[in-house]
Amino acid sequence: MATNLKSDIEAYVINKVKEKREQQNLSQAELAVLLNVSNGFIGQAESSKSPTKYNLNHLNQLAIVFGCSVKDFIPEKPFRNAH
Repeated sequence: MATNLKSDIEAYVINKVKEKREQQNLSQAELAVLLNVSNGFIGQAESSKSPTKYNLNHLNQLAIVFGCSVKDFIPEKPFRNAH
C-alpha cells in the first residue's frame, strides 16, 4: 500500500484545485502553462505518491486563473489530526 506523502490539509487544498481545474475543463498540462510550472508539476501535486504540493504563491496564481479567492482552496475549519 502506498503511503500518502501529503498531510490532510495539503490533500484538501490539492483536491480543491483539482475540482476547479476539472470544472474549467483544463488538462494538467494546460494548468501548468497558466501557472508557469513544469509540465509534470500538476500531476505530481495531484499524486499521493509524490511530495509535490502547492505553495502560497501557487494558490494566489490559481485564484487569479480561476477568478476566485485564495480562501476557496482552504478548509473552513482546521484539521485536528493532520500530520
